[in-house]
Amino acid sequence: MKFVDEARARVQAGNGGRGSTSFRREKFVPFGGPDGGDGGSGGSVFLRAASGINTLADFRIERTFKAGHGEPGGSNDCTGRGGADLYVPVPIGTVIRDIDTQEVLGDLTRHGEELLVARGGKGGWGNQRFKSSTNRSPRQFGPGLPGEKRSLELELKVIADVGLLGLPNAGKSTLIRAVSAARPRVADYPFTTLHPNLGVVAVGTHRSFVMADIPGLIEGAAEGAGLGIRFLRHLQRTGLLLHLIDIAPIDPHADPVRDARAIARELKKFSKELAAKPRWLVLNKRDLLPPEEAEKRARAIVRALRYRGPHFLISGATGEGTKPLCEAVMTLLEERDRPERGHASYPGDAGAAPRDAV
Repeated sequence: MKFVDEARARVQAGNGGRGSTSFRREKFVPFGGPDGGDGGSGGSVFLRAASGINTLADFRIERTFKAGHGEPGGSNDCTGRGGADLYVPVPIGTVIRDIDTQEVLGDLTRHGEELLVARGGKGGWGNQRFKSSTNRSPRQFGPGLPGEKRSLELELKVIADVGLLGLPNAGKSTLIRAVSAARPRVADYPFTTLHPNLGVVAVGTHRSFVMADIPGLIEGAAEGAGLGIRFLRHLQRTGLLLHLIDIAPIDPHADPVRDARAIARELKKFSKELAAKPRWLVLNKRDLLPPEEAEKRARAIVRALRYRGPHFLISGATGEGTKPLCEAVMTLLEERDRPERGHASYPGDAGAAPRDAV
């Protein structure tokens, strides 16, 4: 299925039913009076987060969603039946905006969470509501109010604890394959990842976190180069970014330090909040160099970047060094969830890149 993370939809709540104009006609009741009932309320439209949906592709097929209308009132003070509410399933992590006002209506981040996006119209009054001492035979009735109509913009942001960042072919997909059950496409050419992938990394008993892999960035992505920066939104919910750097690039003219700084600049262009997130350096592909040379090159890259946060030398292909990395990430996430115990709160000083680094 094609990955779709943006969609538009139109929702229309049901109209309220009109009230009834009716009079009692009963034997031995010479002055029966009005007995018209109210109309039923129109159905409302809700969006509901569902865990079994991963994209917004369904909204490319069906774009208009309508709830049921209320039925008219009846005689004998009978209220009309209300219109059925409509529940539209969306992926967890969907942000909903009103297209006309650009107001953010809600953010569905938990399974089963619901958001009212269009309220149904109220039913009209029947003529018995208009009865008074001076108007004993009212013939007025309420027509029922129209339901709300809205044009919505849906934006999916995947929910993960950790996000992978780096150039194409830096080894992000290989890493997520090595530490989780996710199986993204891996090949020896750039841009093999065309949409975000999620993987659950198990570190121990009841200890796990979710890792997100997005398509690689290149310099100029903010201006549309490569796949652009449209997938960076999927890193906005993460608490930690792992910046992968290829220490043994195929291109002899490639400069890992220059490329790392270019990625940091693209982050800042996209979002200052995202650029301020804690970011750890992960120096990948140590298996392509002799051990001593790999360590020497990794130290040189870290020193050139003036980076003083946590950094790891790993090989996603062989799995070497990935266990300490995952343990450190898990520890940081656990400390984030226990700030009251005196651990380093998150995000904070725990591994955040210094302002002048990278």
